[in-house]
Amino acid sequence: MKATSENPGLCVTLPRQNAHLPCVNSAFVPVESLDSEACGGRLKCNAANPKAVGPLEVWQETLPVRFGDIDRSDRLTMDGAFRFFQEAAICHAENLGVGLKDLARTGQAWIISRMSAMMNRRPKYCETVTVRSWPRGAEKLFALRDYDIRDKDNIAAVSACSCWLIVDIEKRRPVRPQPVMDGLPKNEGLEALSWIPAGLEERGNLQKSSERKALYTDIDYNGHVNNVRYIQWIEDAIDPLLLEKAEKMRFDINYLNEVLGGEIVDIMYVSLKDESCSGAFAFEGRKAASGQAAFRAELRLWE
Repeated sequence: MKATSENPGLCVTLPRQNAHLPCVNSAFVPVESLDSEACGGRLKCNAANPKAVGPLEVWQETLPVRFGDIDRSDRLTMDGAFRFFQEAAICHAENLGVGLKDLARTGQAWIISRMSAMMNRRPKYCETVTVRSWPRGAEKLFALRDYDIRDKDNIAAVSACSCWLIVDIEKRRPVRPQPVMDGLPKNEGLEALSWIPAGLEERGNLQKSSERKALYTDIDYNGHVNNVRYIQWIEDAIDPLLLEKAEKMRFDINYLNEVLGGEIVDIMYVSLKDESCSGAFAFEGRKAASGQAAFRAELRLWE
């Protein structure tokens, strides 16, 4: 299983009132109250201090698409979008009082299992966007967290959903997420995607595209390859012109087993037949030493 620092903002029952936010009467600050004149402009998501405001139903930050987020087409990449989502989720977890250290004190950890993202439009360099993230209930053993990137007209350019397992650290076994979810914003009806990420089938006829050794810049705080790095490895496995020309993309990934520093991963791929798009590929990251699958992913492109 792959434990990550990007936990989805779950696992604590929050207080019913917040004395510092007199304009808010519920346990969570609704997203409509952000930047509200009635609140004196005090409800600002602050990445440097996520707990500066009360617990939020939805975390949102407005910021520009930066140079490191684009490719030669001058537009947002899929890994750039995943970086936005990662940071928003971390901030919301801190805001809700369930950051990495908070969660560790409960003897639990978050395991990211699946994620799907649909990029309907690729925001351009320096374009101002609003990145949002929010918890959205549970589906069987999975806790769900959604994301989107919205433009100045409040239209979602990118939408995503992730599935997480809550694991008992000592027993290293998943626990039911429902008791945890009871202490979080419900966000009923607020769905970024019309589907929940599914398990990806093992594909045949895979060919080796490349191999990657997990080095210093691949490793995150938890001592293994960061989930966003896998997206970059996958992007590097196909013709860059296909990515640069793409107007829309869909990306699905299953995180199966963590990759530690020094391990070598063979990046396998195969083209898929899918008449609904201009190009489709399946990928598997396979540990060279054991043959164990670290991840499976599928990428669909529209020109």
